Formats: sequence, structure tokens, C-alpha cells
Amino acid sequence: MTSESARRAFLRFLAASPLMTRAWAQNRPADASTNLKDVLNVMDLEPLAHKALPPAHWGYFAGGVDDDVTLRTNREAFQHYQLRARRLIDVSKADLKTEVFGATWDMPIYVSAVGSQKAFHPEGEVATARAARTQKTMQMLSTVTSVPLEEVARALGTPPWYQLYMPLTWSDTERLVKRVEAAGCPVLAWTIDLLAGRNSETAARLTREDTRDCGSCHSSATSGSPTQNFRGKPMFAGLSGDMNPPEATWAYVDRLKKLTKMKLVLKGIDTAEDAMLAREHGVDGVVVSNHGGRATETGRGTIDILPEVVDAVGAQIPVFVDGGFRRGSDVYKALAIGARAVGIGRAYIYGLASFGQEGVEKVLDILRAELTLTMRQCGTPTIAQITRASILRNGARL
Repeated sequence: MTSESARRAFLRFLAASPLMTRAWAQNRPADASTNLKDVLNVMDLEPLAHKALPPAHWGYFAGGVDDDVTLRTNREAFQHYQLRARRLIDVSKADLKTEVFGATWDMPIYVSAVGSQKAFHPEGEVATARAARTQKTMQMLSTVTSVPLEEVARALGTPPWYQLYMPLTWSDTERLVKRVEAAGCPVLAWTIDLLAGRNSETAARLTREDTRDCGSCHSSATSGSPTQNFRGKPMFAGLSGDMNPPEATWAYVDRLKKLTKMKLVLKGIDTAEDAMLAREHGVDGVVVSNHGGRATETGRGTIDILPEVVDAVGAQIPVFVDGGFRRGSDVYKALAIGARAVGIGRAYIYGLASFGQEGVEKVLDILRAELTLTMRQCGTPTIAQITRASILRNGARL
């Protein structure tokens, strides 16, 4: 390679680096309100994040699949539920504490797995971990984290929950799971909604608009492929980097149960039938999730799926949910239906991309305050008091 070609390659690499995200933002028009103290709700941060990120990075997490119908429906479905406000109840004190797998959580909200967070902020998952620690909430770490698990655990002050994208080979799966278990992670959340692949058209279109040479920094998988390669990610060190075996069946759940002593949660449950099968195969919990509308274009919001899943498993295992949560009242509705806790994804990435750790803290602060206010307004100052009697679905009792 000549010195000139080497120089061009270096400049292409630098342009594609996550460290240039802030430089990109400096050349884009500033929003009228860019001070964190002026942010009133989670969605105030969305346009700030959009302006802070180059097109490919925005498209990676902001888009859905196909026509983005499920992405939009996740938000719109919350309008199907109404609150039943109760009066003259002592709500001078509100207690958001809840129990999850024997641990007491300060509130029933956790930061769910979002991969490649250095694409949104130079500190990536470490900034998120520090914010979660400050806010006393749990972090679920993605297999495609841009920071090693062990480093994130130090920043969080405790091992996070670990979201598993299963490697293609069982030997690689064993090595990855044993590493996670050795790090002390209490929960393994196997994501099963991408095993068949997905069609991320919005992300693909926005990537084409990006003028940087992203291939110099990381490789991209074909959007329709059921398998993806992440050799450059730290959790795939020593492994092939290929993941999401399309041949996986319920027998793989049994194998995972035998492989680890961690609690096993299945993430990506969308029907009562699969919820019952999960329970029958001995999983410790399920996450109602459609990957934020980024898996299958079902056209169903997760808040509408939640009732059938909760009813299917009863009180035998906890049900978690994510997808479209932007308000404390959204969280309240999920808790009323029967969710144990709610995961947020895009919501905290808006904060991370805009203001780093402080932005994530702000998002959690807002959701905590809104949930507290909703609990008081509905006369349910403790989590245990929130039941289906607290809400209506399209004007009728659930």
C-alpha cells in the first residue's frame, strides 16, 4: 500500500469511527433547546439524538422492519388503555420497590439491551451502566456490546443481566455462556425473535445516505440473513462471530437450562402458546418483546400482546415487557396488566446520544417521576396495589 492510499484508508476509518459522532453533530444545526434542564419528557430528547447521530447510526436503532408498522403500533397501542383515577386515598408516600428473582429493585424499570452503544456515544455501554448505577436500576447488556461485559459490570457496580444472541455452534455457545456465568451475571436472556432473520429497510436506506465509509470501521450483515457476523465485538473474542442459528427449537431451551445455573429468560415472546411452552420447558421468566418493532412485522404492539402472555403463565413465572415505552403512565399500564417490570431501549439511547450518562439519568428520572405521579393519581401508592382494576381497555374492564 502506498503512503497516499494508506492515508486515505486511515481517513476513511476515522470518519466511520464512533468517536466522530460528536464531530458530526457539531456540523449539524442545533435544536432550539439543547440544555438538559429544559427537557420535560423523554420525547424531547428524540430530535436532539437525531441531530447528534450520523444517518447510519440513527437508522440502526430508530428504524423497524418492512414498512415500520409494528414500530409505530408499539406506541399507538398504549392509547387502547385508559387509567381509572381514584380519589381520597392517602398517597403522601409512594413506594416503587419491587421484587425480581429474589432481588429488590428500586423501581420496576430497567435499561434493556441495545447493541453497539459506542455508535451513539464514545463511552457507550459504560455511560449507560454508570447512569443505571446512579438511578439504582438494572441493566441488560447486549451480546453485541461495544464494551466487554467485565468492564460494564465494574461501571454498574454489579454484574448486569446478559442478553444472549446464540452463536451458530453449540461449542461457541458453551464458551460464551460460561464466560457470562463466570462474570457473575444472574440472568441470561436469550433473544429468540431474530432467528429467522429480518428485513430492516429503513436502516438500509439511511445507511445509503451516510457519506462515511462505515466498512472501514465495522462490517454490515445482509438485512435479510438469519445469521449475522460480529467478529469485531468484544464478547465474540475467540469465537466465530456468527450467531442466531435458524434451526434452533425448544430443545435448545432444555440444553441451555442444563448448561447454566443462571436464571433463564426468553426474550421475544409474542403469543400465549409460546409463553405456555416456555413455562413447560422450565424457563424462569419471559419478555414480551418484538425487538422494538425490529423483528417481525406483526402489526401488534407489545402492550396488546401482554395480557394473553400474562394469562398464559399465570403467577408461575414473571413476565417482563419492552417496546415503545416513553411515559411513566405507559409503565403503569403494563404493571396493571401483570408485568413484573418494564424495559426501555430507544428511550435511554435518546438520552445517551444527546448528553451521555447525564442524558440516560435524565430519562430514568423522568420515568420514575411520571410513574410515581400516575400511581398517586390512581390511588395505588405501592406496586402491589396496581392491578387490572386500575385500567380499562377501550373503555371496558379487562
